[in-house]
Amino acid sequence: MNTNKKIARIAGALYLVYIVVHVFANVIGRSKIIVFGDAAATAQNILASEWQFRIGYVSDLISAVLFLLAAWALYGLLKPVDQNLALLFLLSNLGGVAIECVSDLFLVASALLLSGADYLKAFQFDQLQALAMLSLYVYKNGFTIAQIFFGAWLFPLGYLVFKSGFLPRILGIVLMVHCAFWSMTALQPYLFPGFDAITYVSYPLGFIAEFGLTLWLLIMGAKDQKPA
Repeated sequence: MNTNKKIARIAGALYLVYIVVHVFANVIGRSKIIVFGDAAATAQNILASEWQFRIGYVSDLISAVLFLLAAWALYGLLKPVDQNLALLFLLSNLGGVAIECVSDLFLVASALLLSGADYLKAFQFDQLQALAMLSLYVYKNGFTIAQIFFGAWLFPLGYLVFKSGFLPRILGIVLMVHCAFWSMTALQPYLFPGFDAITYVSYPLGFIAEFGLTLWLLIMGAKDQKPA
């Protein structure tokens, strides 16, 4: 197996495991537990499914590490095309991962506020519920801000895929277009709250772009040749 193909398949494997773990964290760890706007129901859900909630945010942290490792592998693959741009997408990914991990601390905080520890007896339970909900809103906003960095990394990544000569150019074009739509999706809650029609395009496009790149890297790999 040539060097490029080996690195490509490592990147594809890491990216695929990241996607699976990330989806697991959202579907199992949060989607049926957190009810934004209803502090009492959310607190009841967290207390009733404490281990499920914990597994969710631990999986989130694991997925963040996997995403960074996938970006590192892609950096190794695409560095010969343009080292500066490869470093740019790696640093953008690192920024998003760092913000996401800090945001996950507020998931931990919400669980701690509802833990019933002795040092929390100075607060009424409804106050603790409100503080837990506040922590979850901070997490949600932090996660959204991280998507700005995850959107930004897609353009240099897509450009390098396009220019590489050993990966399909169409994937590079789709990744660059995905950058624009994903960045708009990340900014939409702050600039145009309530207008979520952009997600009708960005989510399917993101699936095609990132999952398509993952499958190509994992199955086809990359030819061992000089960049075009």
